[in-house]
Amino acid sequence: MEQQEIALGPATPEDFRAAFRRHPAGVVVVTADAGAGPAGLTATSLVSVSLDPPMVSLAIAESASAWPALSRAGSFVVNLLGQDHPELAQHFATRGIDRFAPPTRWVRLTTGEPALLDAASWLRCATDERVRVGDHWLVLGRVTAARVDPEAAPLVYHDRRYHGLGEHTALEV
Repeated sequence: MEQQEIALGPATPEDFRAAFRRHPAGVVVVTADAGAGPAGLTATSLVSVSLDPPMVSLAIAESASAWPALSRAGSFVVNLLGQDHPELAQHFATRGIDRFAPPTRWVRLTTGEPALLDAASWLRCATDERVRVGDHWLVLGRVTAARVDPEAAPLVYHDRRYHGLGEHTALEV
């Protein structure tokens, strides 16, 4: 087969957004409290970085309403959402509301961080590092505690909509 060359044009912000609309991502709510009350936001940028020690990263927009709290807190909770709670993801993506007011069901961990009762799993993280990258901050967290529901089907975001994954979506290879 003959090799072909394809010329690419410059990446526009529109092309960049369109490409990532085609890339599904797990949905989490990140929560923290830096002393002024609980704060949280919906994110799809969670990445497993290391197994030993267990570490994750998140990219958080500097313009996010919860960024001031996350930038000062020494720890945070990654609330991994299941497919039964797309409304929780939407709620924590909505600006100008008290995200922790009812109907949000939450508790404080013994270490002080807010955690969502309806999350499928929790990862309690100690903030290791924050690095500014463009218009976002890359936050590295060392996972210090976890609670996992092995039965919960994950919530994913794809093409501006929430979707659930499960056995019915598995492909045989």
